[in-house]
Amino acid sequence: MSKSHIHRVTIRFGDCDPAGIVFFPNFLKWMDEASLAFFMAHGVEPWRVLEKTRGIVGTPLLEIQTTFVKSATYGETIEVHTTVEEWNAKTFKHRHVVKRGDDLICEGTELRVFVQRDAENRDRLRSIPIPEDIKALCQ
Repeated sequence: MSKSHIHRVTIRFGDCDPAGIVFFPNFLKWMDEASLAFFMAHGVEPWRVLEKTRGIVGTPLLEIQTTFVKSATYGETIEVHTTVEEWNAKTFKHRHVVKRGDDLICEGTELRVFVQRDAENRDRLRSIPIPEDIKALCQ
């Protein structure tokens, strides 16, 4: 089992549709923010630093699955509880559970991969094995 991290978000008026309900892509944005926050909370440097020091550009998203349970609105604070559910050779699966207090709002998983720039074409990215030191920080 991996370590966990809680990313808190205060919902703003602009995050909502005209009915005052959070527009669903914002949950995906907050899960993406929580992904980076998870790594940084456990001692991994920001991607811009890792690109300079180790060539690691980041962890692009390959697949996302989300289930919505309840709505949320502006003025509320939600928490995105993030863990790594699965480590593979080149991919990992983040699990995000979004709560408002004890209420489950939504949950989802993201399949991600660590990448570096391709040596022959710097505009392209290529997957790399998950760095063991980063994995160790997060377990």
